[in-house]
Amino acid sequence: MINLNNLGLIFGLILIVGSVAQADDGEFKPLFNGRNLNGWEPTPGGNWEVKGGVIVGTSPKSEPRHGILLTKKRFKDFVVKAKFRVLHGDSGFYFRVDRVKSGVSVHGFQVEVDETDETGGLYETGGRGWVHQPTKDVAKKRAYKKGDWTDLELTAKGGDITVKINGVVSTKLTNDKSRRAGHIGLQLHGGQVMHVEYKEIHIKSL
Repeated sequence: MINLNNLGLIFGLILIVGSVAQADDGEFKPLFNGRNLNGWEPTPGGNWEVKGGVIVGTSPKSEPRHGILLTKKRFKDFVVKAKFRVLHGDSGFYFRVDRVKSGVSVHGFQVEVDETDETGGLYETGGRGWVHQPTKDVAKKRAYKKGDWTDLELTAKGGDITVKINGVVSTKLTNDKSRRAGHIGLQLHGGQVMHVEYKEIHIKSL
């Protein structure tokens, strides 16, 4: 015979374990482990490597292809936090992308990451092109500067997308009807001298 007191204790433990699992699902987890590129795979073009806990992407002007470092996993609704700095060229933080057979390598959303005030804008590769570009007022508030480590926060939930640069909202879409899931990626733009760095990339599922 099962003791009712023991049964109650077991049931209580099940509830506790379940609540911990849910809490874990809501926590930020490393998307980049700081040591190597496990969990990522590059498309042809440019070079990606890890130096001192930093993902370093470089490419010569003679390289026509867009080299993209993609996560092996696909993601739907999430918050991503990362730090980046641009030393040369035009990069991008891709999300909700799919691989394609072309020089661009992927179709999907790209948070612009470059040397200009367009950083933090939203571009849809293989789709609408520019979806949103930051205003001059926003560019002034966020104190973005080429070569400095910069905070990126990206929230994507259903059709709602928000991009923050140094804590300032640079792009905000509401009820967008486009892409809902895909890989996350880092871009090296083809045909340019490229040097971009990313670190402390963490993701939380929503």
